[in-house]
Amino acid sequence: MNRTRIALLILAVCLSATCLSPRAIAADAVFIRALNLNGPALEIDGRKWEGSDAADVVVNGKLFENQAVALKPTTDPARARMIRSSVWGSKVDVSVGGLPLAECQVVVYVWEDNHTEQFDLLVNDKPVVEKRHSGAGGSWKRLGPWRATPVDGSVKVSARTSSHGAANLSGIEIWSGQGMVPGMTGAAFVTELTADHTAFFESKVRPVLVEHCYECHSAGAKKLKGGLMLDSRAGIIKGGDNGPVILPGQPGSSPLIRSVRHADPDLAMPPKKRIPDTAIADLEAWVRMGAPDPRTENTVAAAEAKSAIDWKKGREWWSFRPLAKTAVPVVEPARWPVSDVDRFILARLEKDGLKPAADAEKRVLIRRAAFDLTGLPPTPADIDVFLADKSSKAFSKVVDRLLASPQYGERWGRHWLDVVRYADTAGDNSDFPIPQMHRYRDWVIRAFNRDLPYDQFIREQLAGDLLTSRTADEAKERVIATGYIANARRFGSRVDDYPQHLTIEDTIDNVGRAFLGLTVSCARCHDHKFDPIPTADYYALYGFFQSTRYPWPGIELEQRQRDLVPLVEPSRLAEAESARKSHDAEKRRLEKEVQKLKDSLKDKTGEEKRSVEAKISEAEKAVKDFIAKPLPFDMAYAVAEAGKAVDAAIQIKGDPAKPGDVVGRRFLTILGGQEIATTDRTSGRLHLADRLADTGNPLTARVMANRIWLHHFGKGLVPTPNDFGKQGKPPTHPELLDWLADRFIESGWSVKDLHRTIMLSRTYQIASARSEDAVARDPNNELLSSFPRRRLDAESLRDTMLVLGGNMDTSPAGAHPFPPPSEWKFTQHNPFKAVYDSKQRSVYLMTQRIQRHPYLAIFDGADPSASTAVRTSSTTPLQALFLMNDPFVHEQSREFAKRVVAAAKDEPGRIQSAYRSALGRTAERPEIEQCRSFLKAARTRLSESGTAPDQSEAEAWQSMVRAILRLNEFVYVD
Repeated sequence: MNRTRIALLILAVCLSATCLSPRAIAADAVFIRALNLNGPALEIDGRKWEGSDAADVVVNGKLFENQAVALKPTTDPARARMIRSSVWGSKVDVSVGGLPLAECQVVVYVWEDNHTEQFDLLVNDKPVVEKRHSGAGGSWKRLGPWRATPVDGSVKVSARTSSHGAANLSGIEIWSGQGMVPGMTGAAFVTELTADHTAFFESKVRPVLVEHCYECHSAGAKKLKGGLMLDSRAGIIKGGDNGPVILPGQPGSSPLIRSVRHADPDLAMPPKKRIPDTAIADLEAWVRMGAPDPRTENTVAAAEAKSAIDWKKGREWWSFRPLAKTAVPVVEPARWPVSDVDRFILARLEKDGLKPAADAEKRVLIRRAAFDLTGLPPTPADIDVFLADKSSKAFSKVVDRLLASPQYGERWGRHWLDVVRYADTAGDNSDFPIPQMHRYRDWVIRAFNRDLPYDQFIREQLAGDLLTSRTADEAKERVIATGYIANARRFGSRVDDYPQHLTIEDTIDNVGRAFLGLTVSCARCHDHKFDPIPTADYYALYGFFQSTRYPWPGIELEQRQRDLVPLVEPSRLAEAESARKSHDAEKRRLEKEVQKLKDSLKDKTGEEKRSVEAKISEAEKAVKDFIAKPLPFDMAYAVAEAGKAVDAAIQIKGDPAKPGDVVGRRFLTILGGQEIATTDRTSGRLHLADRLADTGNPLTARVMANRIWLHHFGKGLVPTPNDFGKQGKPPTHPELLDWLADRFIESGWSVKDLHRTIMLSRTYQIASARSEDAVARDPNNELLSSFPRRRLDAESLRDTMLVLGGNMDTSPAGAHPFPPPSEWKFTQHNPFKAVYDSKQRSVYLMTQRIQRHPYLAIFDGADPSASTAVRTSSTTPLQALFLMNDPFVHEQSREFAKRVVAAAKDEPGRIQSAYRSALGRTAERPEIEQCRSFLKAARTRLSESGTAPDQSEAEAWQSMVRAILRLNEFVYVD
């Protein structure tokens, strides 16, 4: 015997000894007792169950029974009878006594007879299940086991819901504390078929299934209905989306038989015409036999394999490939490019037989750069300095000056706020205001101004509260940054059963679009139809946010904020959190006292009623006074860690009432699928942020580089900036995109460096005029033979008018003048609505979700309820009417006219001042003459209308500058 065989023999003996050790095998737990909480004694799974009259059992709750409800999934008659009779209520307690003092294990049966409810389960007053959805009518579940130590020989099982909710507890099993609690035993399908079995199936059953069922329930169905496949034995055993369809030996309890009988119109199969009674009888006989099925082909496995994601093919898609180290192309003429950006652009133009346009004039170029980087026009003085600078670095100086301007952050911060669907209100039915939300807006602006590296920009928004900070101020800033997650939309009006899954979906949707350019939320209900993102990946991400505490903005049925985050140094956070919780608890106590008094008023009359009304007034004043006393620190509308980090269960078809398998928290499989460390006890948001910001992630740098290119040229190299998947459009210049993304990373993720790279290229500095050949060959200018002409967006248009009028307030914007929280009485029929006039930059306008700001709605502002990657650019009569008639335009025109008149003593000089300020150029002689003719005609008409001479002069100039503000040249950038 050689050494290898001896070693294997010794290993086998050791393994056998280990396997046979009683310590290595835990025997099944010992059954102690089981209780049918609202019904007779039964036998289930071969074990005796006691009825509702059992000794040593105390039940606190209402009794309910409805044996007509069809259970999902179906089960044996005894278990079904137990399930459909229950103890229910918003507060149910069951004490089971007569138990040994040693540790035991508890199993609980719950069910739903009507509509889904949300409840918590507790064992010995300790939560074991939180916020569980009971499911649709007929849903049931055997939950547990949970370990518990009897107190004085008793174990207490409790259910809690909101005051208007209800939980149904049907049965309880108690097992010994050691060993495995056995699962439920069910009726078995016949596996060893006789000749008679096969003959019966082939002659009586298969023909019925083929004729009446396969059209909707087979591998060959155009669209599989209900996830049910009846064309194989595997499909019969698996069942459909609602569970098993056959209970072997029990035709009366089998959903398939109930369906073909048309016992329930909603579940009738086939839906239009009932099959013959003889066919139904044959199916019943088949089920009674144990559903013997000779078919061996596994159509379920085949269908799953067919629909499974092909990961190898998925990774071949351009955006999932690693960033390519692309060689810069050699081009002719070699002297035209001034940067590698130009070489990529020129190479593509040469390929299509096109030539680049001539260079733009310097006046055009500085106006283009000023609006691109600050959203504001250059001043005449800025233009003069640039024109006078004949050095080769003249434009580079302009770019650096604009990047150093505080207006840069306001401009580019607004671009980011578009992407993350920023709003100052919650978006629920009542659209509650969020007074603290401006802190996140201001953080974004500061981040762009200080050129916060983009990878850190990601980390702070996803997990700023989990990062180690060097100073107290830095820690506060990073907490504020998580306002990105907190700003997710809210829905409905409910409190205890608030649809948190929708807020988390909104979060995941935006994370996917903003950072990865992927529509991840399309995998919520099923695997993504186009991109390699399975449903399991969606719920892997869901776990990060399910383990996160979101702030509560207030909602119709609870009109107050809670769970905000104190802005204090980390060493004081625990103390501040305690103070916040105490403050919230006291506020709730005072509010409950008011409600208690109001409830008692219903039964009061006369003097007693007046006395209670007086007490209500006093109690309401106490609430108002308490709210008016702020905490000794500021609060951020930000996120924090939830009480417990948990992995999420897949929600079948996106329904939280139908939980499936639990998925561990991890990143998207197609991008590496890195799992959270087993030692990580946090929500894992920092793990997620690190994966998003990983240089090995091919999407993040591409997506942001594309966004920056987009806002310089009006269109991204990828025309669909939020969708780099198969439903999006591929890049027009893939090599250039990878080159830019690679440079972005190598620069330390510097956004400002990428601006310089793009703007100092010759491609950025060419004119917008297009040749006839270019229009014919490239009608959409995708190849960039000329600079794309673009219209000013809503904010730039309004801000420019404020600048021209000399009215812009450049002071820090701060908070909006929302009504104080003590006055919040918003409902879905009386939602919060407001418009706050302001002379500050448009990025600081209060933005609502339900009601769009009227100006931003007219001029295609961002949608505050969904990520806006690219703004639309419409041309409507309302826009023209606004520029002619709106009081804001008239006010700015009046002040602009005063400045124009003061700028020179003669008409031509004043006209030149108007042109230089509004259009960035001097007026030509014919234009001066046109303006003078306009002024003369305006004075005449005003004089004829009886207007005083001084007023006529002022109004004539106002009319002229309003005409300039309506010129295409004013509202477009070349």
